[in-house]
Amino acid sequence: MNPITYAFGIAAAVFALIAIVELMRRGTLRERHAVWWFVGGVLALVIAIFPQTLTWAARTLGVSVPTNLVFFIAIGLLFLVSLQYGAELTRVEEKLRTLAERSAFHEHRIAELERRLSAPKHPDDQSPEDRTE
Repeated sequence: MNPITYAFGIAAAVFALIAIVELMRRGTLRERHAVWWFVGGVLALVIAIFPQTLTWAARTLGVSVPTNLVFFIAIGLLFLVSLQYGAELTRVEEKLRTLAERSAFHEHRIAELERRLSAPKHPDDQSPEDRTE
C-alpha cells in the first residue's frame, strides 16, 4: 500500500472520530444517535491502521474484493442509522401529536372560561352584597 494512502486513511478515520466526539460535546449530536457513527469511525480506524484485517475478513467471509466488504459494511451501518432515526422520528411524532391535542384542549378550556367571564351577569347570579335596592 502506498504510504500516502495509508496516512490519509488513518487521518480521515481520526478526523471522523474527532468530529463525532466534538459534535457530542457541543450537544449537536446525542450519544444515542452517535453510537453507529462511532462504530463506523472505529472500524475505519482499525482498517486504516491494519489494512490486512480487511483482506483477512473478506477472505474469511468469502468476499472476492475487499472493497466490496467495505461498501457492504458501510451500507449496513447507514441502514442501522436510518432505522434508528426512523424509530426516533416515530416517537417524536407521537409526542407532538399528544402535545397538540393537549394544547387544543387547553385552548378550548381557556376560551370557554373567558366566555363565561365576559358573559353579562344576571341579577339572580349576584350575591346579596352586590344588590342595591
